[in-house]
Amino acid sequence: MRQRIVRLALVGGVIVLAMLLLLATCGGGDGGGKEADDSPSRPAGRSASGPTTRLDVPPEYTTGRGWEVVAAGPGYALSHPTGRLAYLVKAPGDRYRLRTLDTETGRAGWSGEAWRPQDPGRVPGLLTVAKDDQEFFVTWSFGKAGDGLAPSGTFVSLDVYEVTGGERRRVEVPWSGVPAVTVTGPDILISDSGAGGALVDPVEGGVTRIPATAVTYPKGCASCRQLTEVRGQTPKGLLLSGVREFWVRGGWFSRNGAPKGADPTTGVPTSVAPGLILAKWRLAKGAKRSGTHQMWAVHDAATGRSTVSVECHTPAIEPGAYPQAVLSPSGRYLVAGNLAFDLEERKGFCFEEEDGSARLTLASVTDGGSAYGSTRARDADEALRGEGGGPVGMSFTTGEVEALAPNTRLPEAEISGTGIFRWTDREDRPHLLGYPRVG
Repeated sequence: MRQRIVRLALVGGVIVLAMLLLLATCGGGDGGGKEADDSPSRPAGRSASGPTTRLDVPPEYTTGRGWEVVAAGPGYALSHPTGRLAYLVKAPGDRYRLRTLDTETGRAGWSGEAWRPQDPGRVPGLLTVAKDDQEFFVTWSFGKAGDGLAPSGTFVSLDVYEVTGGERRRVEVPWSGVPAVTVTGPDILISDSGAGGALVDPVEGGVTRIPATAVTYPKGCASCRQLTEVRGQTPKGLLLSGVREFWVRGGWFSRNGAPKGADPTTGVPTSVAPGLILAKWRLAKGAKRSGTHQMWAVHDAATGRSTVSVECHTPAIEPGAYPQAVLSPSGRYLVAGNLAFDLEERKGFCFEEEDGSARLTLASVTDGGSAYGSTRARDADEALRGEGGGPVGMSFTTGEVEALAPNTRLPEAEISGTGIFRWTDREDRPHLLGYPRVG
């Protein structure tokens, strides 16, 4: 009798072990790690004790709660009205899948069907665009044409997903040359550093071509005809610039919206964000500091008028790339390199040393008026990777900069009171983490 009981116990143990193995292969919760199949979305890594990975972060955030996704793609997109985050994961057969999660809870949202980009060797781009009170996540890739088009042709392929439900629309635009795909306005803009481009309507999927020959120039602006380039989309139309000065075709002209104290014929847009343009200007001729300083101004994209400005030393060497403007979720604060602007209070800050060298590079900013960056970093990406000098925090309330602990990882963005952080482990797997703000 005892022998029979032992046998039953062994059989029961085998059954339990098999069930555990089945659950281990089918369940999970690594939020997008290596996949052996083409299964639907898995939840992000969450537990009562918080994410497994505990980074050194600014004291405003806690690592005791939050969520973690392993092996997410290098890019992500945010929807602030819904609190959703979208990210890409690899799927079998050189394919990718778009997944979403709720940034406040870490719970998995909808997951799109797997698809193959035009160039499997490059991770697709990922953006967020809003039009007609609707929001969309957009993935895009560029490469040779597929069925039905000339084998030698290339095109931009876009998948447009409705943010809340995940309904997808595919749009393919024949395109030659390396494209830039941006969303500074209500449409998706495809451009190539020239005067032409194409606009894709995210709601209807329609494509509007803008040939370079259709460009019109402001009267009396000779510099507008040199190195003419599409820079973005505004509520009033496409934003264009020349070697100096910028304008909206059929709309406003930068010369009429120059900041006070600037030479109105010298404006150069350096970065475009939804609804806003960051531009640099020479000081007016005869100004006391015209030989050593230049003016940076934030312009309303709808009118072209300057809303706030600040003076900084002119760099000894013109930078190869200008700082990218980064907005807080509400749009009140803007940071770019060593510049910071409170758009509501109309205050501008320039953080530089006495000799004019940049004191720091700011890379992210929150609605609470906290900005984060690094000293001696060449750009925002370097600061977020923890390279360059030491990490710092800046307060818009006081205008002061405070050094953070040397190993502090900076938040790339904040949404729904959650800071978004990145980290790569020793196995070269990227981790995407959400740590809540304290209080």
